[in-house]
Amino acid sequence: MTLDRDWIVQRISNTDTFSERPAVRGDHDLNPDLRPELRSGPPLRRAAVLVGLVERTEGLTILLTRRTDHLEHHPGQISFPGGHVEAADADAVATALRETEEEIGLAPAHIEVLGRLDTYITRTGFEITPVVALIKPPFELVPDTHEVAEVFEVPMPFLMNPSNHLRHLREFEGAPRYFYAMPYEDYYIWGATAGMIMDLYQTLTDSPQ
Repeated sequence: MTLDRDWIVQRISNTDTFSERPAVRGDHDLNPDLRPELRSGPPLRRAAVLVGLVERTEGLTILLTRRTDHLEHHPGQISFPGGHVEAADADAVATALRETEEEIGLAPAHIEVLGRLDTYITRTGFEITPVVALIKPPFELVPDTHEVAEVFEVPMPFLMNPSNHLRHLREFEGAPRYFYAMPYEDYYIWGATAGMIMDLYQTLTDSPQ
């Protein structure tokens, strides 16, 4: 796979790419009993995240965070910066940019939005819009220590290498659950974050799910 900047911009910005793909993805990709039409309970909570591609001189990286251990939702897990949609947000892009600045202190001036991936629905009841963007260094990060334990980057070639796209199995609430995982050094990237990275990979390669 080529990871040329201009080629990626063209692929992500091509709306036809998205119209040919499923409108909704999620934890049900690997667990059919979690399909959205089968779920019950409260309405899905809308959120947006920033899938940030950092333009380093040695190549593109993907910006990720490790959540603090005391958070109510997904404590200690690896995630993209982002969060809940608020009434004042104009759209998902506004949510992703606002939440990114609040969580890690990355100013929108460093961010060039390219497009979005498919909506991702989690087992825990979130409907997430992944917003893909280029991030231009140099920049200074000031993480919110209440929410973010660490900010780090993973080389994009590692995450786009199918040899690193694993499927793992765990038991959740008495039921077996399959999920994507992409262990990198000391970081265990899995669940919704890994699922959205898989969507990015499939968008760039036209690979089937």
